[in-house]
Amino acid sequence: MNELELEKERQDIVKKYRSLLSVCRPSTSKEDRKRIRRAFEFALEAHKNHRRKSGEPYIYHPISVAKIAVEEIGLGATSVVCSLLHDVVEDTDYTLEDISAHFDEEVSRIIDGLTKISDIFDQTTSVQAENFRKMLLTLSDDVRVILIKLADRLHNMRTLYSLPPKKQLKVANETLYLFAPLAHRLGFHAIKSELEDLAMKYTEPEIYQSIQQKLAETKEERTRFIQSFTQPIRKALQKEDLDFTILARTKSVNSIWGKMKNKEVPFEEVYDVFAIRIVLDTPEQREKADCWKAYSIVTDIYQPNPDRLRDWISTPKANGYESLHVTVMSRQGKWVEVQIRTVRMDEVAEKGYAAHWKYKEAKNAESGIDKWLRRIREILKSADSNALDFIDDFKLNLFSDEIIVFTPKGELRTLPLGATSLDFAYGIHTQVGDHCLGAKVNHKLVPLSYPLKSGDQVEIITSRKQKPKPDWLNYVTTARAKSKIKSALKEQKKTQAEEGREILERKLRQLKVDYNQDSIQKLVDHFRVASPLDLHYEVAIGKIGQKELKAFASEQDGGGLLSYLKKPFSRSKESRDEKQEVQDPIRKQLQDKPDTLLIGESMETLSYSLSPCCNPIPGDDVFGFVTINEGIKIHRNNCPNAVQLMSKYAYRVVKAKWITNRAIAFLSGIRIKGIDEVGLLQNITNIISSEYNVNIRNIHFDTHDGTFEGEVMVYINDNQHLNNLIKKLKKIKGVRKVDRIGKG
Repeated sequence: MNELELEKERQDIVKKYRSLLSVCRPSTSKEDRKRIRRAFEFALEAHKNHRRKSGEPYIYHPISVAKIAVEEIGLGATSVVCSLLHDVVEDTDYTLEDISAHFDEEVSRIIDGLTKISDIFDQTTSVQAENFRKMLLTLSDDVRVILIKLADRLHNMRTLYSLPPKKQLKVANETLYLFAPLAHRLGFHAIKSELEDLAMKYTEPEIYQSIQQKLAETKEERTRFIQSFTQPIRKALQKEDLDFTILARTKSVNSIWGKMKNKEVPFEEVYDVFAIRIVLDTPEQREKADCWKAYSIVTDIYQPNPDRLRDWISTPKANGYESLHVTVMSRQGKWVEVQIRTVRMDEVAEKGYAAHWKYKEAKNAESGIDKWLRRIREILKSADSNALDFIDDFKLNLFSDEIIVFTPKGELRTLPLGATSLDFAYGIHTQVGDHCLGAKVNHKLVPLSYPLKSGDQVEIITSRKQKPKPDWLNYVTTARAKSKIKSALKEQKKTQAEEGREILERKLRQLKVDYNQDSIQKLVDHFRVASPLDLHYEVAIGKIGQKELKAFASEQDGGGLLSYLKKPFSRSKESRDEKQEVQDPIRKQLQDKPDTLLIGESMETLSYSLSPCCNPIPGDDVFGFVTINEGIKIHRNNCPNAVQLMSKYAYRVVKAKWITNRAIAFLSGIRIKGIDEVGLLQNITNIISSEYNVNIRNIHFDTHDGTFEGEVMVYINDNQHLNNLIKKLKKIKGVRKVDRIGKG
């Protein structure tokens, strides 16, 4: 790099630093600014030889994190100092002792927390919600650690384009799994929305770009509509002498996509792509009255939808959000959401509890934020029942997608939202779960699959004769319960398989065949079971019996089962050559890219399978996930389970790509909806079977009041084959919507 480029970089660094100081100025003293200057110079020296993946000087990152901490989270001078220094101990030769010597113990303690927190997100570590919770509870002597980490993650997401694709997916999924919900629970709505959008940019790139493009294409039309819609409201509010600002906020891409999925509608039919926000500048004692006054003005001009009124002023949301939401019918026949709130409410909505406490301590904003931090710290550290009262008082729960239930003795238990009585049983103890016969909720008998609600009192009924059953896996939602049930079922299977081994050995003896490895392998191959364990198990449960063995014997040439089993076990030369032909290019490519799993024609030679949760097909972007008992499972990148797998078990994820060059049939599903027409089903099956030569595995259609909905499971070659079929089906008269089942 020449001297001219270096000088330009130095000027950019100074410019960024001055921009940071300008946002700090309103809430910092002269002494604070001296500390910030000292931290900046220290970080600049420590990172002088470091560059980011994008090639920029590393110091850009801590300056940006510090700016986010002040401007978007609302923290003070100490947090700015710590943000500037947050990577020094982890990435340079400086130690905590050096930080203590140059700054104070408070700064040193926060930097220590930030250094420890980075271990939680190491690539080789399993990042689980429980680990994250423990991290929140143990290292947060100062909760600013978590908030600076949130700022750090936001800047990393903004610059994620500079990382390789595999790392992008890992960081994006981790963000969706942990950081976006955390931002939401702390009330940072703007940060939460941005994190979700930035993550979606990498997890669902095609959908993200499609929605972005449609938003850009409709921007001019939206602007004209908003101008026309808000004009009469402005006049009426001015007439009432209200001090106000009207904003039009386009919803986040992720939020729009959520509505498209939940309501099963295209972009054009999402009516609340944007919302009109009326922000009133009014004293706190008049807030409620003025908001309802504005509501009255809006609903005098436009007809409201009574089912869409949301009053979060009288009853604020759990994360402190206050606003009046009403949906009204415009003169152009479109529904429009109008949000009414005050300047204070708007800042709390965007910046969360930091803003809330700032307003409560208006005379000294910094002390208000400190008080807020202290409150959160108490929640994180408290383990007794008082913490629950505190959460109720301040409406703050970091994991609000949880429910609180009670044992018959009044002991409190926390479970995820949607947990069942069987989840509760396993939460008490594995033995209680394994022998669970039923449950009483609030003294009424309920099934094992009964979903619990907050405040329920649960009593588990057990029986020593009861054992876990395979369908129990459908009744539970917690990872603990699922793993315990699977473990118990596996043990049961092993016990039954041992009995099956003895039965098979006895049957083979009757046929005068030696029970050895070769004979077992031949039977495994013939009955197409995964392993000898499965073979023995199927013998034990009677699925493979004397009849099946005799039938197999009669199919064999040259003397039936006996001669077949006694032949030396070997494949033909042609079979070996064919196998070699497939394996050689795979081995070569694996040597070139040892971290990439190649899938397609080598299905039989490698231990992996296609996951039924998303049914990947050639052409889909996929990854491999190393399971404990079932080899490698191939998932689509936009599989519903991808977020959890990539964020919780990143170390078990391997890159994968398709290499198949020949037509292999893969199972995939299509969902079709529309208006019931005569001969419709025949038209659909004709296109699938005749025009596209696609085999149908099963088909199911329901009609209701002139509409129909159906699902068809088909065998296709790749995603291009499937997409062409979907396009053709959409052209059938009466068909309104066709999409792939399991579409992310």
